[in-house]
Amino acid sequence: MSPLFRRGKSPRSADPSSPPLVTLIGKPGCHLCDDARAVIESVCAETGAVWEEKDITQDEALHRAYWEQIPVVLVDGAQHTFWRVDPARLRSALNA
Repeated sequence: MSPLFRRGKSPRSADPSSPPLVTLIGKPGCHLCDDARAVIESVCAETGAVWEEKDITQDEALHRAYWEQIPVVLVDGAQHTFWRVDPARLRSALNA
């Protein structure tokens, strides 16, 4: 899985004027992850947010934390949702 954008920390933690960071946590071959990615790409393009993708098969800590919930979406490091991504709800969170 290749991210469009990758940062180690939430960009807004250091600079409140930075765009929000959306993190998609998933795994290859996951159709719900594919659906979530499409929503995230679209909403981030509309709002100017940046996003990254993390693969639970490559990170043991993420696997332990989220394997039953993928896809999981974080906004600035806080869990926003899992399984299905509602575009309006994500848009609202990014514009808050």
